[in-house]
Amino acid sequence: MLAIKSARKPRRKGGHPRIALAVAGGGPIGGIFEIGAVRALDDAIEGLDLNALDAYVGVSSGAFVAASLANRLTTAEMCRIFITGDSDQLHFRPEDFIRPAIFEYLNRLAGVPRMLLTGLTEFAKHPFDLSVSDSLLRLGSILPTGLFDNEAIERFLRTAFTAHGRSNDFRKLARKLYIVAVELDSGKAVRFGTEGHDDVPISRAIEASAALPGLYPPVAINGKYYVDGALRYTVHASVALEAGADLVLAINPLVPIDTSNANATGKASPTSLVDGGLPYVLSQMFRTLLQSRMQASIPKYEGKYESSDLLIIEPDHDDAEMFFTNVFSFAHRKRLAEHAYQATLHDLRSQRKSLAPLLRRHGLSLRDEVLDEPGRTLLSGLEGKPARRSQATSQLHRTLDDLDRALERTRSPAKTKKKRPRTPASPRTGSARTPSAHS
Repeated sequence: MLAIKSARKPRRKGGHPRIALAVAGGGPIGGIFEIGAVRALDDAIEGLDLNALDAYVGVSSGAFVAASLANRLTTAEMCRIFITGDSDQLHFRPEDFIRPAIFEYLNRLAGVPRMLLTGLTEFAKHPFDLSVSDSLLRLGSILPTGLFDNEAIERFLRTAFTAHGRSNDFRKLARKLYIVAVELDSGKAVRFGTEGHDDVPISRAIEASAALPGLYPPVAINGKYYVDGALRYTVHASVALEAGADLVLAINPLVPIDTSNANATGKASPTSLVDGGLPYVLSQMFRTLLQSRMQASIPKYEGKYESSDLLIIEPDHDDAEMFFTNVFSFAHRKRLAEHAYQATLHDLRSQRKSLAPLLRRHGLSLRDEVLDEPGRTLLSGLEGKPARRSQATSQLHRTLDDLDRALERTRSPAKTKKKRPRTPASPRTGSARTPSAHS
């Protein structure tokens, strides 16, 4: 589902259009959907360089996608890391992301004697005032704040952002990157990457932004605790709009499912989510909350940022694939990413007439040859692995790419309007652009 929010008062032509990407959270399943979606955008939109946008905003799992693109990790290489598993740069192991938080368990268990002593003391003082609710509150103090260890996530990200010329420092990136988390003890949203919050390692900021309460413990940064940024807002597109973006590409991977519509269209779905028990009920509640908040924000964006265009990519409301997939299975990850890729291409294809003038305002256009290519898949153009590169050669290629982009911006629109179509043999164009060119 592609929602188009056109600017009421588009800015006059002239100068370089500022384009930003805002990626919402959604846990592992959301991250895989987002990889498929950005890969489709990369393939289908001429003139869009996802590694050279003016600003990137990420929340939770979307923070990793945004930070990876800002750090020159291409959509092709992201597919190799998380989908095909044949990357020679990073090795993704899902089990590292669902390890029990043993240290958190032990730390909480250490508080049992104190909790028992406090409880016995209170009982001795007020033997007839003991209530079940008070007992449960005391018991809650020894329960872990998260089931899984998110330190493994931070280590993986630190490795990803300190290799092949990339950076784990907000201040050293060529592009603006904002990662949103919520300060636990105040409930306020914090934008890591802004002044005063840019000395935090990117990997630590993502760990904090993805610390969904109940699944991962809060993350301590400079004496404060942070949790999932989605607790405040869904996409945080306003961060990009406030940064002056003329066009914001937003991706929200979690929407509530309409089971009656899914069944009517022949998609496998139970008659009622109640049949799936508590996990399905909680999932539907969480998705409904996220989307309702985002829908409430759209009118505010349209009124406050009337010169900016906004494209929102979401799954359809009858998308049973997105709702019921177990993303921790390798086979399911590959299927879901392909599903997201095809759904995004379908949305672009079905709305190409409406999109054409909007994209044209920003020097972009749709690649009809990609949208209309039969049998095109997420893995098209990924058949040949790029040659291995050392740290030095990776840095050299990044510098050359920077030079290419700088020269591209100095050319007149007439000279840059037409570009070579993407083909597997062309390393600097289209879907077959070799990942190592930016890695």
